[in-house]
Amino acid sequence: MLGPVRIQIEDFSSDDELAALRAGSQRIGGIATFIGCARDFSEGREVSRISFDAYGSMALAEMNRLRDEAIEKFSLLDTRLVHRVGSVGAGEQIVLIATGAEHRAPALEACHWLIDELKQRVPIWKKEITPQGDAWVTPHP
Repeated sequence: MLGPVRIQIEDFSSDDELAALRAGSQRIGGIATFIGCARDFSEGREVSRISFDAYGSMALAEMNRLRDEAIEKFSLLDTRLVHRVGSVGAGEQIVLIATGAEHRAPALEACHWLIDELKQRVPIWKKEITPQGDAWVTPHP
């Protein structure tokens, strides 16, 4: 089984990630998920692909820190974070965050917190590929 925190080129299966999360504990009563997908339009331009680059070891270490912090801060039973790198086509999945807790409120709060923190703290950069040319994107909240 794949680890709970990953950076990978390949697409991921949300079904497999949720099954792995549920397999960790039968006390999980609430699961929250966030899946980020590549949009085909941004800043007034058509986007055909998005290229993601990461500072590999540092990005993975920070994602693991985020996981540990979220588990402690929100009393989670488990959480999974997966982010793709490389070229991602419009409509494809980019990132998955899945949180499991005894109740829905902490799972939802942790999921929201994790995606916001990931975007701020993890060294992953994106470049949009458009008919007008390529453009690096500054982080969005």
